[in-house]
Amino acid sequence: MTAGNNGSDTPENDDPFAYLYRSEGGQGGQSGQSGSAPRTGGYGYPGPHQPGVPRTSYNHVRAVGERTYGQQNQQQYQQGQQIPNQSAYGGQGQQNPHYAAPETLPGGAPRRAAPSRGTGGRGPNSKGLLIGALAVVAVVVVGIGVAMITNNDDDKKDDKAQPTASSTAASSVEPSKTPEPSKKPSPLPTEDASGMRLEGGATPASDIPGAKAAGGNYVAGLNAPGASATWSVDVDKGGSYKLYVQYGVPGEDQGLSLSVNGKPANEPLRMKNYANAKKGDWEHGWTYTWTLVNLNPGTNTVKVSCEAGNKCDVNLDQMWLKNG
Repeated sequence: MTAGNNGSDTPENDDPFAYLYRSEGGQGGQSGQSGSAPRTGGYGYPGPHQPGVPRTSYNHVRAVGERTYGQQNQQQYQQGQQIPNQSAYGGQGQQNPHYAAPETLPGGAPRRAAPSRGTGGRGPNSKGLLIGALAVVAVVVVGIGVAMITNNDDDKKDDKAQPTASSTAASSVEPSKTPEPSKKPSPLPTEDASGMRLEGGATPASDIPGAKAAGGNYVAGLNAPGASATWSVDVDKGGSYKLYVQYGVPGEDQGLSLSVNGKPANEPLRMKNYANAKKGDWEHGWTYTWTLVNLNPGTNTVKVSCEAGNKCDVNLDQMWLKNG
């Protein structure tokens, strides 16, 4: 058996919410009962089921505000006890037996557990915030360091590019001195014997080969007493020099007298057979010797001559100087 055919009411009146929009004086299909008391327990009206009245709904419909919340309030309501004063919405001091605040329930209002601040909850991640802050600080420090290095490099470039006022003034007042090129000492002179002043029977000759002078010329005839060859030589500095003499002998030791600036040397100029030529071999008897002489700055005279006691059988080729 269903609710639809359990009574004599019409199907269009089978509306569980009909009491919300019908007048308290009657219901659809019962408009002629105006002025009668409201029905309780009838179709769509609150209240318990009445015998003889058809019921079309299995839900026990209650009026708004009839339900009570909380077992304690319901017991107090049924026993006629006074319910603590509850404030209605928008007003103060009005009693509402149909509602009780959660705080009035046994045990008070339920408490919610505080959210965990650990890594598994929804609380703020302190470790992540700390790492982020340190990263920001590191970036700022690096940026400041780069800026300082760049500024220092720019300052150094500016210092190099722009001379200071003091250096500019000093350079304008005192011009830099250009170092004078060092003078190389002029080479010491060399002279052919044929170009010297010849006296006492000395004369140029060229019939014996092997002389180093230009054209193979040399000076012969020095074997007579008083014969001489004088060399005028210029030097920049005075001092001791080595006097070299190129000569030729016929395989035997010879010697001439020497004087410098008119002053005779203590010993004669020794002209030995250093070439080890055979006696009488003039061609293979060419050789040289040297002795120390003191010269004055400027022009000096060096004279070789055949004097008494000398063996003067000599051919004179060249003379030159070296630092002593």
